[in-house]
Amino acid sequence: MIFSTPALAQTLESDSFSNPSEYVLEIGEHEYSISYTVNANVIAMAIDPESKSLLIGLDKTYDSQFFIGLEHDLINAENNDFIILVDGEEVDYQITFDSERSAFEFFVPVGSEEVEIIGTHVIPEFPIGAVFGFIVMISFVMLFAKMKPSFFKL
Repeated sequence: MIFSTPALAQTLESDSFSNPSEYVLEIGEHEYSISYTVNANVIAMAIDPESKSLLIGLDKTYDSQFFIGLEHDLINAENNDFIILVDGEEVDYQITFDSERSAFEFFVPVGSEEVEIIGTHVIPEFPIGAVFGFIVMISFVMLFAKMKPSFFKL
């Protein structure tokens, strides 16, 4: 008997993973389509602007290779020096990239719950409430400056 195991491969030109899944990450009014393949349930993805990373929550994980493609607009690193943590432990990875996106391949062991891909730049996340508050504050400063209230006079 001859047994063969299928090889999972990914090239940016064809954008082909072996049976890829897709996660749509919404940041503000922009949507990022993230293709991935892993033998686990991806329960959530989020950008952490403070640590400049993409967080991925996993459930029911089995030993497998994790393939994921990310746009440079979403997360990027100088010289493509990313750090990938699986449950807080740094792992080795392979990366391929072109002018628009990077594709990563790394191993996730059984029971893994969190993957963190750390770069040097992530898309800024500006909550609409903070932007609105900033605009209101600037408007009040400009209004007070034009009115020249009496308490500003000496």
